[in-house]
Amino acid sequence: MIHTKTALRGMVTAPHHLAAQAGLDILKRGGRAMEAAVATAAALAVVYPHMNSIGGDSFWIVREPDGSVHGVSACGAAAQAATLDLYKGLTAVPWRGPLAANTVAGTLSGWEAVLSRVAAPLSLEALLEPAIHYAEHGVVVTRGGAEIAATKDAELKEQCGYGAVFRPDDQPLKEGAVLKQPALAATLKALAAKGLRDAYEGDLARAIAADLAAAGSPVGAEDLRAHRAATPVPLTTAIRGVHLYNMTPPTQGFASLLILALYDRLGIEGHDHFDHLHGLIEATKQAFILRDRHIGDPAYMDFDAQGLLSDAAALDALARKIDREQALPWPHLPQQGDTVWFGAVDAEGRAVSAIQSTYFEFGSGIVLPQTGIIWQNRGASFKLAETGWNALKPGRKPFHTLNPALAVFDDGRVMSYGTMGGEGQPQTQAAVFSRYNAGMPLQQAITAPRWLLGKTWGEDSVSLKLEGRFDAAVIDRLKKAGHQTEIVADFTSMMGHAGALVRHADGRIEGAIDPRSDGGVAAW
Repeated sequence: MIHTKTALRGMVTAPHHLAAQAGLDILKRGGRAMEAAVATAAALAVVYPHMNSIGGDSFWIVREPDGSVHGVSACGAAAQAATLDLYKGLTAVPWRGPLAANTVAGTLSGWEAVLSRVAAPLSLEALLEPAIHYAEHGVVVTRGGAEIAATKDAELKEQCGYGAVFRPDDQPLKEGAVLKQPALAATLKALAAKGLRDAYEGDLARAIAADLAAAGSPVGAEDLRAHRAATPVPLTTAIRGVHLYNMTPPTQGFASLLILALYDRLGIEGHDHFDHLHGLIEATKQAFILRDRHIGDPAYMDFDAQGLLSDAAALDALARKIDREQALPWPHLPQQGDTVWFGAVDAEGRAVSAIQSTYFEFGSGIVLPQTGIIWQNRGASFKLAETGWNALKPGRKPFHTLNPALAVFDDGRVMSYGTMGGEGQPQTQAAVFSRYNAGMPLQQAITAPRWLLGKTWGEDSVSLKLEGRFDAAVIDRLKKAGHQTEIVADFTSMMGHAGALVRHADGRIEGAIDPRSDGGVAAW
């Protein structure tokens, strides 16, 4: 059994143990939590390429020792050439290939924005050193990475640049093989020497734009040059004894907060019984209905997400829609995505919750030959329509499933938590937080069986999926309440790869990682 890790001087958690160690090394060199998180993010882009890349997007929430909370939204917009005419004759944006690579990658601008808040930061050379080493000298392919490479091989192997890096000997990656990414190593070295902005308007930007054009992507040099990360004030809502924070649109952070706000109003005590699961599942449905109606690029929204989260009367009214005994008929349109969440806490009390992604496994499948960058396919979620929710328009930001979470307890605890998993992200966040808030130890709250309402990982099933370790009596009662249940494996990645850190008022730090991932907690 995995137990909650504890420390005093600092802690990092990530879905790959080498990335967590990379972050801890920065803390040991005197870096702050933000610097440790950037080092972790860079390492993850190398050692966990099936889940994220510097060619994706990222979102960050940071709490400072003085209690202030700020955010970074590093979301790339649709290219100016990504018009409906470009997709003429198609009914949807393709999931893979150049037409799926239709948005700017924001991740590096997110690192830049996070580091801009650090006084006298460590050098980029120091922060990127572990990632450069793993790209240049290699990393051992994990079982999860090999399984995804094999499962998705048919749709990836013909994409531009993919085979040269991820199909050695003309075969998918194998568990235990050593993966080297020399072009990516050279790119990271250039970023360390010239700065992260070089990817948007320097020599790297020119190489990126040339490779994207050669592959047939609509993203061009002007799109890269125009991109900047945003620094919004995170969304927040209050429940009994806790202030919760999450990311602003175009992410689904609103839904994650709304689930917990509605559940809190049900007054349920304890965890892992029928009332707990049913209450969260029904709160999820109410939150997803509003999410899918209103949340997207804030420039196109006429809905005040923070206004609702701050309106106690409106939240009370929504909670009253939940039937405590019967399930609301489902399904609805699901949201997919593959992602990494990671967090860092330092000895002075800074806490970081961060998430970065390429959307699908290996993103669009395009690997840029000159730079070794996997380019995301987040823009594949756009709808090919003139108007409406998430309709494709040049310069529009796509809806994002990514949402880093943070909680501040009245007793002084600060919790940084999150997960990958697309549609499952708000549900896993709710499971982990509600269990911990009800008194379950942090690691147990992550290890315990989880559920997922809706589709995931390319499956057509829209049932309520439950890991097989749930009590049979609870499952039976869920069925009787009208939930269309489906029992899956005892531990499955479809439930996400969660992680969490908690800093107590006395300086103690606790950390936990998901046994469903290849992750680790690094501490000192």
